[in-house]
Amino acid sequence: MKIHTLEVKGKRIVQLPEQDYLALVRRAGIQAQDTELPPLPAPGADGHYPAMEYAKISLARKIIRDRKRLGLSQVELARRAGIAPESLNRLEHGKANATIQTIEKIDWALRAAEKRTVRTRTAMRVGRKCSVTPAN
Repeated sequence: MKIHTLEVKGKRIVQLPEQDYLALVRRAGIQAQDTELPPLPAPGADGHYPAMEYAKISLARKIIRDRKRLGLSQVELARRAGIAPESLNRLEHGKANATIQTIEKIDWALRAAEKRTVRTRTAMRVGRKCSVTPAN
């Protein structure tokens, strides 16, 4: 790993090749796409966060992270969960309240995709032919 440091406006900046950066991000478990996630609500004047809004956005961010990590599009996840793509889109943007049933459907679809991905990776590691294809 080749690292360069420089100083910009009194701050020390570390510069490294993108490939090394991405490897570090993966090892740390950080989602590089966090900037694409809906922002968490700001606390009120009393320092407390609006609970319902925070819960909606937190759920949306988790669904987006898991979906992207598994390489699923919104349409594909919605299809696997048996819900309308528009419903998933509204949930991911924090614009709708999810029912427990809908959350369970999404959770089931994400878990199934995770298991499928793990089986595929394991088979590929051992060098077996695999009839399961990774999710797109």
